[in-house]
Amino acid sequence: MISIVDETTAGRGPDAWHLEIFEERLPLREVIRRRVFQEVAEHNARRSGEFRGLVQPSEIERGLNGAPVYEHRRVDPHRQYDRAVEAFSRNGFIVLVDDRQVEDLDAQVDLRTGTEIMFLRLVPLVGG
Repeated sequence: MISIVDETTAGRGPDAWHLEIFEERLPLREVIRRRVFQEVAEHNARRSGEFRGLVQPSEIERGLNGAPVYEHRRVDPHRQYDRAVEAFSRNGFIVLVDDRQVEDLDAQVDLRTGTEIMFLRLVPLVGG
């Protein structure tokens, strides 16, 4: 059982959640895939509410003021995984495993009970 924590440069998100992984080592890309597939499965099972995940689906509409307009839609886990990998490659977020940054999707991540994986979303600076 590992802990997944989402954070932005503005601070920590909601409570950590847990992901059950039986392997002791996995490439980072597989950890991301399992995380994304889990959050999509939970969203699709709820059948209501906004999607809260590593990356937002492209299908989410924006209102006049730019705020998201949420309707429950089924989310495709494969598309979400592709979007997450693309976001990682363009530095949309970084991954810290027990406070150590992992920069390569193919890097092997050591996993044990209590491992904390933080997904730190990077927010572009205004005017920068």
